[in-house]
Amino acid sequence: MKKTFIKIVKEDNFLSLIGNLTIAFFGFAGFALLTRSFSLDIFGQWVLFISSGAFIEMFRFGITNTAIIRYLAGVELNDRLKYIGSNGLIGLVATVFVSLALIACHFAFTESIKHAGYELFFSWYPLLALINLPYNTALVIMQADQKFGKILFVKTLNSGGFFLVLIVNYFFLQMTLLQLVFAMLVINAITSAVCIIAGWDGLRHIRKATRQTNKVLLDFGKYTTFTLIGTNLLRSADTLIISLSPLGTAAVALYSIPMKLTELQQIPLRSFVATAFPKMSKASIQGKLNEVKEIFYTYSGAMSYLFVFISLFTFLFADFFVLVLGGRQYLGVDPITGFNTANIVRIFSLYGLLLPIDRMTGIGLDSINRPNVNALKVLYMVIFNVVGDLVAIFIFKSLALVAVGSIIFTIIGIWVGFIYLDRELSINYLSIFTKGIDFYKSMYQKLMNQMVRKAG
Repeated sequence: MKKTFIKIVKEDNFLSLIGNLTIAFFGFAGFALLTRSFSLDIFGQWVLFISSGAFIEMFRFGITNTAIIRYLAGVELNDRLKYIGSNGLIGLVATVFVSLALIACHFAFTESIKHAGYELFFSWYPLLALINLPYNTALVIMQADQKFGKILFVKTLNSGGFFLVLIVNYFFLQMTLLQLVFAMLVINAITSAVCIIAGWDGLRHIRKATRQTNKVLLDFGKYTTFTLIGTNLLRSADTLIISLSPLGTAAVALYSIPMKLTELQQIPLRSFVATAFPKMSKASIQGKLNEVKEIFYTYSGAMSYLFVFISLFTFLFADFFVLVLGGRQYLGVDPITGFNTANIVRIFSLYGLLLPIDRMTGIGLDSINRPNVNALKVLYMVIFNVVGDLVAIFIFKSLALVAVGSIIFTIIGIWVGFIYLDRELSINYLSIFTKGIDFYKSMYQKLMNQMVRKAG
């Protein structure tokens, strides 16, 4: 039994899931502390700082992240170091470019930026981007190598460190938003320093980058960059459009609660995708398309069944989650905006049912070297999302309809993804659900066998 437990703990899916659960705990608990530490308007500015930073991160690292994970899956040591060097070089150039662009915009549009609530972002993100570069490059190399134990350590150091700052702040310090940003800079600097000292960041191999490896990553990355930016836009466009509308930063704060809770649904999704993509990529590089399909069926089906229970749980206990995460001020109908946060959470719980197959069609296309097609899929989703947001906010003035739009654009994404994936792999749609059942049958059988052996 002890050996079985150790084997389970060391398994990639388990480590990935535990890592995401740990980070999610810090994220949710920290978010709850922040909602209780600041007024709606001030907290809305923090949301804009974080969501804008997440969007830019997609550009900085979207150029190489997916590509480096795919190509490191099947290369020799010499080529591996070249790819790692190219990953670091491209990341560094992108970071410097983004930082200079944001600084220039800040000087050119100071008053407009301040009025819209983006002062913190344009002032401090350029520095944060440079500080967290080693940390982020280390994480993607670890994911490519499926070193989920190290990923757990690094993420815990970063997220756990900031969470401790938030606890001390809530009970003793009552810092300003600017002081919290300074604390974040320090935590990220410490994390990056650890990655550099341990040699995990790969930036020391920049000199080994070649034109060929740069070109390979950029050719793949020009599509995955758009895909990742588009994927982030599917989440951040809502916040951006709401912030620029007459609804203001108070509505941003209210909408951030259900948006944060959707991350609860995505914890197992991110964990399984992190292990599925390298496996599918390796099989694709080796020409084993049937194996790619088997992985696609198994992961899509298993996660879809799991998400039925997750979404049902979120739907039934929406008010409880809002209370825990935001406090009583977010319960019921908000007297200023007239919006009910719990109802928006319930709509997003239905949206969660669609996430597994949507994500798996996307990584399926990337794994078989069709990032251009995945980018096209995301483009359709982004267009519909932005149009839907504009109609919902400026015509109907409804945050609930913004959430409904998320369901519709995800259905569109699944439909488009299936069309293109079927052309490449000849997908049998029913196999998704049969393989998902087989996955849980296999898990049950293994558990029964272990119990029988223990009893014997």
